[in-house]
Amino acid sequence: MQPVLVSREEILILGLTAGVIGSLVGGLMLGVGLGLAVQGAHIGWVLALPAAPVSGGLGYLLARRLVTRAAPSGPSTTVR
Repeated sequence: MQPVLVSREEILILGLTAGVIGSLVGGLMLGVGLGLAVQGAHIGWVLALPAAPVSGGLGYLLARRLVTRAAPSGPSTTVR
């Protein structure tokens, strides 16, 4: 199977998009969660604790989408 080649531009856009979206979502979850926890609502920890893994997971999903979009759409052929 041929390796999937992704251009530098697509990698740069992926990094910027994942960084911005991850920061916004993770920061929002952390801010709201800690705000609730400080005011005594224990449900805030449900938002605050998984903030970093969720923001990293969004970057992972964006990378998977880029690879599936860049993959050739024909039948895969392997040379042996």
